[in-house]
Amino acid sequence: MVEERDPRLHVPEPAIRPGDDPDFSDVEIPRAGAVRRPAVNENPEAMRDLAFTIIRVLNRDGEAVGPWAGSLDDETLQQGLRHMMTLRAYDARMLTAQRQGKSSFYMQHLGEEAISCGFQKALREGDMNFPTYRQAGLLIAAGYPLSKMMCQVYSNAEDPLRGRQLPVLYSARDYGFFSISGNLATQYVQAVGWAMAAAIRGERHLAVGWIGDGSTAESDFHGGLVFASTYKPPVILTIVNNQWAISTFQGIARGGAGTFAARAHGFGIPALRVDGNDYLAVHAAASWAAERARADLGPTLIEYVTYRVGGHSTSDDPAAYRPKEEGKAWPLGDPILRLKAHLIQRGLWSEERHAQAEAEIRDEVIAAQKEAEAIGTLHSGHRPSPREMFEEVFAEMPLHLVRQRHEVGY
Repeated sequence: MVEERDPRLHVPEPAIRPGDDPDFSDVEIPRAGAVRRPAVNENPEAMRDLAFTIIRVLNRDGEAVGPWAGSLDDETLQQGLRHMMTLRAYDARMLTAQRQGKSSFYMQHLGEEAISCGFQKALREGDMNFPTYRQAGLLIAAGYPLSKMMCQVYSNAEDPLRGRQLPVLYSARDYGFFSISGNLATQYVQAVGWAMAAAIRGERHLAVGWIGDGSTAESDFHGGLVFASTYKPPVILTIVNNQWAISTFQGIARGGAGTFAARAHGFGIPALRVDGNDYLAVHAAASWAAERARADLGPTLIEYVTYRVGGHSTSDDPAAYRPKEEGKAWPLGDPILRLKAHLIQRGLWSEERHAQAEAEIRDEVIAAQKEAEAIGTLHSGHRPSPREMFEEVFAEMPLHLVRQRHEVGY
């Protein structure tokens, strides 16, 4: 007989706190190239092991090794490095602009650039992303103009959303980028529903749902998996596990599950767990899942393991809940430096060329910023008319909104 005890609430605790030495010894990292690549049509039951490891391609010497290597040509790899460098430069300028009072809010992608930039290259025109606020690399890799992104951050007169969205909540239908919802996990049910509609119409397009580790605790996460499992639409469901939600470590959302990817098993959905700081691994896994979806084999869940180096947003101070040096200790390294090392190892890049690319990209970002700021920023220049907050929301404006619009003089 087991002795009865008074119940107690079990609250997961992070292993380290501010002031402690960073420690990632519990993160089991297999060597690059060691994880098998299953056939695209492999039964989900037969590939359960892939939810408990980490798919990696780039080794410590910058070499691409193993069965997941070889999904990208030389030109695309160089382009991918520039995309990540552009996103990082864009982040730096917009973060500074927010600190200068030119915008109200900003969210960085520091350390996570490979995930969105690499994933986008596995998609086709007509596919649709349902992103969160940390996938701007999808837009950059798709060729969306930087100046338009900046106008949205500044909420000026050329903001494509006319000031109706929080800065960084972009929307670009023509670029396969669904309007970002600040209420996280809605992305899953929206992506699954969109993919179901595409299947009903017989369209050969797929959807991608994006959420972070903390959002897996939301009911929409589970609701999306139920419908994806039942109707098997062409959808890829990603989890960007950057170790931290707003201020809580991943264990709060993960609970007793071994990995986030393993949660797909209860729904009969194949799952991959991938090195999110390895551009080649990101793309290879995305391509595998896309091929599965395009073959009418149903959904795939991918957990990208990475680390949020910066704060959750400009409203956040991460030093309040984690060690300041933790980002430098992250064992999967910097995605830009890793791809750079690979290209140098291949003879496709050099330190000199990298420095030149940094200067070129910086000039491009500064030019786009000047263009956007010439139109207006948060407290200066031209801004959308207040009238526009009432428009393009309803097909037919309800009478109470008509009255409100008249009350403010429009």
